[in-house]
Amino acid sequence: MAQPFDPETAENLVEIDKQFAVRTVEWAQTHWNVITHIAPRQLKLTPIDEEIWEDFKKEFPELADFPDKLVNLDEEELKSAEAKKRWRTWMAKYEKKVKDYNFGTLLRNNVKEEYGENNAMLVLKIQWCAIEIARNRLGLNDYVYEEAQREVKAAAEKNSKSS
Repeated sequence: MAQPFDPETAENLVEIDKQFAVRTVEWAQTHWNVITHIAPRQLKLTPIDEEIWEDFKKEFPELADFPDKLVNLDEEELKSAEAKKRWRTWMAKYEKKVKDYNFGTLLRNNVKEEYGENNAMLVLKIQWCAIEIARNRLGLNDYVYEEAQREVKAAAEKNSKSS
């Protein structure tokens, strides 16, 4: 009879690790493409964005009430032992509400920069949702969208001049 699955002693299978990495990168690329083409304040990341936003504000006022902390996240602070415990308790509420709520997802440390080796940390999907919903609601992702729109406009002007 098979033994119960123990994540602490499970082997890392290279193929599974590769699939996981591909999925997280695809998610990050999709997110970046969306926030550069659609005004972030108009985005709905989950069917329950409002619930997540209200709950996030109540449970994490040190982030929700101080947008500067969401502009450039401190990974050590976000992943401290105390913070992990708080997040774990908070995230459990969303197990049956958000699909793949605990799937690893890349989160940008600095809201004004694209995902990259020096601007991404691995968090759980519901944590990503909460932070990105907050960034959208507070207008922190607007910079990315506005910069992308300036680039589109500049390229269009350059093309019209060269035609």
